Amino acid sequence: MTKLQSTLELSPPDISPYRHSHTGVDYVHQFDSGLPGPTVMVQALTHGNELCGAIALDWLFQQGMGRTLQPACGQLILSFANVEAFSRFDPADPNASRCVDEDLNRVWADEQLFGSGDSLELRRARQLQPFVDRTDLLFDIHSMQDVCRPLMVCGMLDKGAAFARELGMPGDLLIDTGHPSGLRMRDRGGFGDPNSPKNALLIECGQHWARSSVDVAIDGLVRFLKLTGMVDADWAQARLQLPLPAQQHTIRVDRAITALSADFHFLQPVRGLDVIPEAGTAFAQDGDTVFSTSYDNTVLVMPSMKHGKPGNTMVRLGRFESI
Repeated sequence: MTKLQSTLELSPPDISPYRHSHTGVDYVHQFDSGLPGPTVMVQALTHGNELCGAIALDWLFQQGMGRTLQPACGQLILSFANVEAFSRFDPADPNASRCVDEDLNRVWADEQLFGSGDSLELRRARQLQPFVDRTDLLFDIHSMQDVCRPLMVCGMLDKGAAFARELGMPGDLLIDTGHPSGLRMRDRGGFGDPNSPKNALLIECGQHWARSSVDVAIDGLVRFLKLTGMVDADWAQARLQLPLPAQQHTIRVDRAITALSADFHFLQPVRGLDVIPEAGTAFAQDGDTVFSTSYDNTVLVMPSMKHGKPGNTMVRLGRFESI
């Protein structure tokens, strides 16, 4: 099996200078061009141990955002999300700071946001909700636990993949079925409505601790700001470092495999975006339950190498639409 990268090539940035803002919500900044245009939001640290997004936003502020650099049109919102989890980041146990009480990216349904539940993540989501709900175009920066080439989580609708094709990167675009354990921010409201002009992208930039994840995060951020009209083409071109992929491929997920117990395990070495050629191939087992592929050329999307807990999504299954 692919192992978690053991060498941490990244260090958490100091985001304390960005705590106070004119929005009244810590670590959330909004910049108004004074001109017509979309409201655009970029979010980092949806999970507290995913460092590349925080490094990318820190880089953007160092380019002069809020001082010499302002959006060219509309409004731009920059958010560091789960800062409480991030503040607990420990290189000796880097996975422990993913969240504090629960996953911030599973609480975005109205039933939870406006319900009676309480957790640190719910409280933070309630602070962020007004910004999210007035956003037209969202870019949510993530990374992955296990080694995998970058991919774009385009949500459950084709409009997300079309948006990613406009962006031009990364090479693999994922249309999925959502998460059974809760609604993601990128699927909330108009983002998840096929009739709404709102749209959202969630980029998985690579493995959490890999330097390359920062390169992908910054390049994706620059291309997103250019595509949405927040910066001009010359500013963006001077800061782009990575070539666009020669071709983008869409992966359509139709099944999520969740753990039934702590005994879930893969039956063969697996990596993210591996393809199992033959239908009927057993690839995982959980107690007496054996999981097999239903069709040829099954793609394994973000298989989790962690020990399963009942209800956790361990892998999603799909296929390349071009195959």
